Amino acid sequence: MAYRGGPPRRVVSLVPSLTDAIAATDPGLLVGATDWCTHPAGLDVARVGGTKWPDLDRVRDLAPDLVVANAEENRDEDVAVLRAAGIPVWVTAPPTVDQALDSLDRLCAALGKPEPTWLRRAYEVWADPPRVPETTAVVPIWRRPWMVLGRDTFAGDVLARLGVRNVFTDHADRYPRLAKDDPSTVVADLVVFPDEPYAFSPDDGPEAWPRCRPVFVSGRHLTWYGPSLVEAPAVLVAQLAA
Repeated sequence: MAYRGGPPRRVVSLVPSLTDAIAATDPGLLVGATDWCTHPAGLDVARVGGTKWPDLDRVRDLAPDLVVANAEENRDEDVAVLRAAGIPVWVTAPPTVDQALDSLDRLCAALGKPEPTWLRRAYEVWADPPRVPETTAVVPIWRRPWMVLGRDTFAGDVLARLGVRNVFTDHADRYPRLAKDDPSTVVADLVVFPDEPYAFSPDDGPEAWPRCRPVFVSGRHLTWYGPSLVEAPAVLVAQLAA
C-alpha cells in the first residue's frame, strides 16, 4: 500500500491489538484509537468509540493518512465509508499465528519501520513454543446464547500450537452457537474461559460445563496479535497447566 508523500504519519487504530503493536513500534504515529484500546497503559490519543460502532466523523476529523482495522472486529460498512472519504484502510484477518506475524511484518513495512525487536522476538518464541501435554478443550466466547470457537480461528491456532485441540475445530461454523442445553453434553478435558469479549469468572460460566475442567486465561494473550505474542505462550501454558 503506497501513500502520497511517503509512509503514513497519522494513524487511527480500530483494533486494540494493533494499537498495542503500533505504539510499541512508533507511538508517535498514533493519533486515535478505540475506547477498548487498553494497551499500552497510559496511551494518550483521541478516542473514537468502540470497534463495532466507531465515531466515523471523529475519525475523519483526526485527518489520518491510515486507519487500521480487522475484518472480524470492525464492520465492512464502516471501512467502506472511510475509504469513500479517501482514507486508506489497512484490514487484517489472520486465522493463524504465522499469518498474524507475517501480517504484522507487512504492517510495519507499510509504516516505514524496520522489523521491531518485539516482532523479531515473537517470531523466535513461536518457532518453538512451550506445550502442555496433549489435551482437548472447548472455548466459550459468549453466553446467552453460548458461542464457542470453531474452525479456522486465530485463538484456536494459538491453542493448537500449545498442545490443546479444540473439540469444535471441525465444525462448519467459525463461531458455533450452541442450543441452551448443549454445554452440559460437551465432553472435553478443559473448558477454557478467556476474560474477553465476555468477562467469564468462577461464578459465571463453569456451572454450565460439568464435564470439563474450567481454566481461566488472558484474552489478550489468547486473541490479540501484537507485542503480547511474545509472552503469550509462557503465560497461557502456565494458566492451562494450573
